[in-house]
Amino acid sequence: MSFPDIVSGLRSEMPGLRGRLLANQPLAELTWFRVGGPAQALFMPEDESDLSYFFANLPREIPAAVIGLGSNLIVRDGGVPGVVVRLGRGFNDVTIEDLETRAGAAVPDVKVARAAQEAGIAGLSFLRGIPGGIGGALRMNGGAYGREIKDALIAARAVDRQGRILALSNADMGYAYRHCGAPDDYIFTQATFRGERGDPAAIAAEMDKITEAREATQPIKSRTGGSTFKNPPGRKAWRLIDAAGCRGLRIGGAQVSQMHCNFLINLGNATAADIETLGETVRRRVKENSGVDLEWEIKRIGVAR
Repeated sequence: MSFPDIVSGLRSEMPGLRGRLLANQPLAELTWFRVGGPAQALFMPEDESDLSYFFANLPREIPAAVIGLGSNLIVRDGGVPGVVVRLGRGFNDVTIEDLETRAGAAVPDVKVARAAQEAGIAGLSFLRGIPGGIGGALRMNGGAYGREIKDALIAARAVDRQGRILALSNADMGYAYRHCGAPDDYIFTQATFRGERGDPAAIAAEMDKITEAREATQPIKSRTGGSTFKNPPGRKAWRLIDAAGCRGLRIGGAQVSQMHCNFLINLGNATAADIETLGETVRRRVKENSGVDLEWEIKRIGVAR
């Protein structure tokens, strides 16, 4: 399907725009699941000031969503009305000063972990276990192997829907388990983390263990979106899913992973509807079996076909 063109009008209203603005741009290839429809408009800003300019001039009635590296994301088959923002090269730098590591929101989490390791900074190895980029990790308080973003973050930057550039402290983020309390319209552009002095070889060994654990327990070579549901307090989502008899459950081209049943997999021909329906079926069965309401960890955007 395709949406009415809004790009021509936006370009005429924003003569100073420097980034790329594309109409009816496919999004499936930008997600790890490789499913979903197009964005009515896809904007890839040149840098933070370009993003600020765009939002300062974007009509309030046009909805906007942001995607990162597309890991924990389902784009529905009907596509996404309005504007989808994707940060790219202008948000892809990593700099280190003393024990602080500053990274743009488009930097893959693993790249930040490696940069810190090479600089002998301990405390950021957990980022090796989080799929996706820094922006998404900030938005969901991403965590793995005993640490979360809230344990390492000292500052972040964001642009809001009015185009204001904001400087945020850790406390401003309102973090809880897999939750960020910052307003939904904030698009994070940068993060600064603080670690502690460590031995590069020891940090590398810690990261190797994380890599080995992921490869042994998670279907990382499949088309998947990472952990599907948040762990309920005191429980493990995968155990609840397994107990409800959902391991290997299949709907259309989507399947609950046999290796780790808190992961959903696109077997090759799944639609976004297949994946989301499978997730909702798992939620229903877990509720019937254990009384627990599983909460989606994967973000879902757009409209059904």
